[in-house]
Formats: sequence, C-alpha cells, structure tokens
Amino acid sequence: MAGIKVLVVDDSVVVRKIVTDALNADPSIEVVGTAPNGKLALMKWKQLKPDAITMDIEMPVMNGIEAVRELRKMGCKEPIIMFSTLTQRGATATLEALSAGATDYVTKPANQGSVQQSMQTIREQLVPIIVGLLPGKARASGLTSSKSISAEARANISSVPAMFAGPVKLHDRTGMPDKPIRIVILGSSTGGPEALSKVISGLKPLPVPLVITQHMPPVFTTQLAARLDRMTSAVVQEASEGMMLAPGHIYLAAGNYHMTFAGNAGAPRIKMTQTPPVNFCRPSVDVMFESAVQMYGGEMLAVVLTGMGQDGKEGCKKVLEAGGRTLVQDENTSVVWGMPGAVATAGFADQILPLDQIANEISRHVVTHSAQEKR
Repeated sequence: MAGIKVLVVDDSVVVRKIVTDALNADPSIEVVGTAPNGKLALMKWKQLKPDAITMDIEMPVMNGIEAVRELRKMGCKEPIIMFSTLTQRGATATLEALSAGATDYVTKPANQGSVQQSMQTIREQLVPIIVGLLPGKARASGLTSSKSISAEARANISSVPAMFAGPVKLHDRTGMPDKPIRIVILGSSTGGPEALSKVISGLKPLPVPLVITQHMPPVFTTQLAARLDRMTSAVVQEASEGMMLAPGHIYLAAGNYHMTFAGNAGAPRIKMTQTPPVNFCRPSVDVMFESAVQMYGGEMLAVVLTGMGQDGKEGCKKVLEAGGRTLVQDENTSVVWGMPGAVATAGFADQILPLDQIANEISRHVVTHSAQEKR
C-alpha cells in the first residue's frame, strides 16, 4: 500500500495523465484522484483526504492561486506543490501562490521530445519534493531504500529526524573569540520565499552586506529579488558577476549559479560560478558559506531558514570553526525542518529561533558586534 496519497489538479487531460503516471510509477506514492480546476479540487480534497496536492496555476473556473487560498481557509494543512512555467509571468504567479499558502513548486517540462521524457522530468523534480515534505509517510511505506527512489529523495528523508529523544544541544561557544560581524550570510529552500519576506521586511538596512542563497531556478530569483526589494528600505538585488558588496545592500544568488566571493574583505566582489551542483543544488548554501569563510574568516553571522535537505550544514560547521556565529529557524515555524534541522541536530547552531524573532536577532548581532569592532 502506498504511503503517500496525492491529488493531481490540472486543466489539461494530457498533463493530468503524465503527472499521474509519473507519480504512480513510484512505489511510495499513489495518486488517489484528479481535478480539472480549482473548484473541483476543493471538493476532491474533502472527499479523498490526500496527503499532498499538485496544483496547476492557470485553470478555468478557479485558478490555482485562488484554490490554494480557499484550501487554506478551509483548514487544509497538507503540502500543495504548484506547477509553474520558467517564464517571468510564471515566476510572478508562483511567488503569488507561495504567498497565498502554497508549500513549494516545480517547473513544467518544456520542449520535451516525448511523453516518457516529460514523465521522467516530472518524476525527478516532483518525487523528491513530495517524499521530502512527508518523510514520515515515506518511511511508513517501507520503500525508502528502494532503488526506484532517487538519491535526492532519500537524502531529503534522512535529513529530517523521525523524532527527537530530547532537546537539541546548542553549540558551546565557551572560549571562542568574540569576533566582529562584517557580513551576514543566509540560506533557505522550501518555504524560503515567504520566510525571507518576513525576515527582510523586518530588517532595517544593516551596516554590513547581507547575502542570500535561496534554491530557485533562473527568472524566479530575478522576480524574488524584485519582490523583496519592495518590502524593505534596503537595496535588494539579484547577484551578478563582479558586483561589489556594500553595506545596507542585500544580494540574492542568481538561479543556476553558485554565489562566491573574490577580491579581499576590504573590497569584496561577487563571483558567479557554474561548478557542479552541491547537495543536488546550484546555487548551493554550502558553497556560498564556505567562500564567505575564506574571504572573511569568522567575522560573520550565518543564518539557515526553512528548507529541504542538508545544504548549509557543512558550511555552518566551517563558520563555527572559523569563530563565526550561526542561528537557525526552529522546527515549529519551518515549512520543512530539513536544512535548519540538519544544522541543529549536528550541534552547529548557536541559536534556534522562531521565524518572527530572526530579523531582530540579526540586527542585534550586527549592531552589537559592529560596535565592538569600533571600540
């Protein structure tokens, strides 16, 4: 018996068939129903009680964004994964859907040569997300070690602890030097766009640069940077090659590029690379964190927000080894406590905080330790 029941919502008969077949091919997932529009999706959700929903954006009668909003009003707490196009319009609509309560998204395959290729693309994107969002049900299926489940899906399951025997042990800073903060480095993934919105809108311009790696494809990062820029008096930009880091500015890694740093700590600039993905990701949080350590030593604050997988764990370890500080989002306010949970359970977190406290804590750290540097 499949562990995870999925409702597929799309106005295209062909797409519903492809998505259904792609998901049903995985032994840990069963498609229990489909719907051609958002209005029927509301009825099917009540009837079928699925564990997860895949949702198209553009549909007649009721579109995907409206459906997400209504489902959340009705008390739906299950993950909703949007299907989006890799276009400016698609990216804008996806960010709106995430703001309305969608959990995550995948991009629709474009210009595929065959139905089989489309199915494979969907399966490679969608299965790891569904399994990662519902690791308990994937474990319950007894099939998480199956070869049919991708390495990425298994990594997503293993990064989310089944249970905690006791409180997470914070990193012990006893005897560590109290270094100034010259940069804030932040990583996020699933649930990240909305978490970033809350953090950035709560921050006043900092006297140091803030750099962000959010797992997102091209076009989407452009739209997210523009959206965040409207939420703050600080300047938010999508990072580009050679851009100089400046205090009071926020830089978001561009999709499909790792963000690293060149020059020196007195005149740092951004270097974009397309070296292989790390932790299945490009941009990767670990790549950015490790480059920041090479540039600034431990003179930094590292922050890890909600996200699937373990990207950021090894980077936080290196930040601490260099004498820097780390804080992560807590489990209760995270969409997925994969990335922050991996850091916390490894003992690499100085602080574990709910989302609504993170902006103030970033400001407190930066202001306090910037003042120390001047004394």
